[in-house]
Amino acid sequence: MTPHPELLHSARAVRLWLAVVIAMVFSMVVVGGITRLTGSGLSMVEWEPIMGVVPPLSDADWTAAFEAYKQYPQYRLTHPDMDLAGFQGIFFWEYVHRVLGRTIGLVFAVPFFWFLARGALARPLALRLGVALFLGGLQGFVGWLMVKSGLVDEPRVSHFRLAAHLGLALTIIAYLGWVLLSLRPRGSTAPVGHAGIPRPLLRLLTVLVGVQIIYGAFVAGLRAGWGYNTFPRMGDRWIAEAVMAMDPWWVNLLEDHATVQFLHRVLGTLLVVAVGALWLRYRNAPETASSAMASMCCLAFCWRNTPWGFTRW
Repeated sequence: MTPHPELLHSARAVRLWLAVVIAMVFSMVVVGGITRLTGSGLSMVEWEPIMGVVPPLSDADWTAAFEAYKQYPQYRLTHPDMDLAGFQGIFFWEYVHRVLGRTIGLVFAVPFFWFLARGALARPLALRLGVALFLGGLQGFVGWLMVKSGLVDEPRVSHFRLAAHLGLALTIIAYLGWVLLSLRPRGSTAPVGHAGIPRPLLRLLTVLVGVQIIYGAFVAGLRAGWGYNTFPRMGDRWIAEAVMAMDPWWVNLLEDHATVQFLHRVLGTLLVVAVGALWLRYRNAPETASSAMASMCCLAFCWRNTPWGFTRW
């Protein structure tokens, strides 16, 4: 039986909506990276989910916001000579980051409840999207906890909270992508191809990429990349003497600057080799154009996340 045209239209609308949300969350990650690189993340010292969407509009508002910023470690320890114009410069990116997050929430929530009211969402799909809505709200809360950790004693956010914030953003992207792929029209024979690569190998590769991303957040949060900025050696040694120097040993994996940077280097190099080898092995296997493009994007991503990109520090 052919579905009613109105239902087909709704299904297409749902898929388009989810694709837009995924693109917006990805852009949120990019803006978050810019926010961190510009040192803007601690410029807004209050979390106001509703009123925070309105920026300072008058000289008095800007002065009040700047005076509030002065009470916290980043101003006292890092920017004691900053003037109002400098504060406005770092305020901009954090403001854009937060407003974009609220916008994504609206772009997701409003159509979700509209589709729900029209009966365009089957119960299993509605439950999955409800989970996505919860994850989005949780992401906002985790983001504030991350910022709050940098407003206490040091002008540096917890690297654990930074990793949680980034990891949750990528989890949301992956989860929404999974939901979107599950909405392919019935009868579609287009494969979501994996180029014949064994699924356990793909899962292992996914885990390695995830761990690499988390260690990237650790390196950024600890500012561990400033310690050794040569590659492949760490200074004059292949493995720096400071690697695994803390006791007990497991603390090194989470807290030691040299060890965290070393593991990030090793994981990045392993990923380049593994993805490159897989691409060479399966590049001629039957697959869709989209999976071939995905393979190349994955290779490019892994290459970018190796220490050959050390000029970014």
